[in-house]
Amino acid sequence: MKKRVLLPILLLAASLNEIKAQDPQFTQFYANPLYLNPAFAGTARCPRIAMNYRNQWPNVDNGQTYVTYSASYDMHLSPLAGGIGILVTSDNQAKGTLKTTNASFIYSYLAPINRKFSMKFALQAGYMQKSLDVGNLHYGDMIDPRRGFVWNTGEKVPNNRKSGVDFSAGMLGYSKNYFFGVAANHINQPDEGLLNQSKLPVKLTAHGGVIIPLEKGGESYLSPNILFQAQQKFQQLNLGLYYVNGVFVAGLWYRNADAVIALVGIQNGNFKFGYSYDVTISRLAGNTAGAHEISLQVQFECKTKRKKYRTISCPSF
Repeated sequence: MKKRVLLPILLLAASLNEIKAQDPQFTQFYANPLYLNPAFAGTARCPRIAMNYRNQWPNVDNGQTYVTYSASYDMHLSPLAGGIGILVTSDNQAKGTLKTTNASFIYSYLAPINRKFSMKFALQAGYMQKSLDVGNLHYGDMIDPRRGFVWNTGEKVPNNRKSGVDFSAGMLGYSKNYFFGVAANHINQPDEGLLNQSKLPVKLTAHGGVIIPLEKGGESYLSPNILFQAQQKFQQLNLGLYYVNGVFVAGLWYRNADAVIALVGIQNGNFKFGYSYDVTISRLAGNTAGAHEISLQVQFECKTKRKKYRTISCPSF
């Protein structure tokens, strides 16, 4: 019964002015490129589909409590001098009691600086909807000491839906052996409050990495990476290393004092599959069972390029 009372308290607190929401995160950053930075749209040139699934803290309330899905499509269009992309995400909290869905369109402009270095600049426009299943909310004044939740509540029940537009932007620079980028999400700070006004804070992202070949002309290399994110008072630093040997990919990341992340992946031609597990090392260790994440990418063939096009060399996961 305590859990049933605690859930609505947390949900209602999330809609107050003093509490600011934060974006769901994906561990496999480069397996979900448009979510990381909209400037990734079109970087593979040919059409690309990416799908991602994350189950965070599966040990809480018998699992499926915090689940996030994502799907995207992007490609380069020469007549537009850049790439286009479509990104859809769905974040489900408390087994779907609180659900946030985002759908957005992206355009990224390609600017070849010289023979070895290119940059991309992107704008993203989206539509956000947050919905609450008020039928799953339980309040203290609904409790009968013997029969449980049987009374009607006298509390103010929040709205069951809120929607609005959402704008983001990004920049990406890359050459054959290094890459870096910055992104700003929720530039207009859309109001997502269900009870009172609650603006979604701007999320700032900076990331970068290098490619270190392990053999001349081979397919084996190391890629140290760094990613920093800040949203309101929340800050997160990720340090990681990828090892790629042909079709096999392995990765190890450290995230603040929160988690150590292990990753394995297979990339064979136009198909890429990855699995990662977040090992919680904070005070929550032993209570959450970490986080599982699965990614799938499909790269389609496209017409032979008429002129040289530089694709980005970065990890796939």
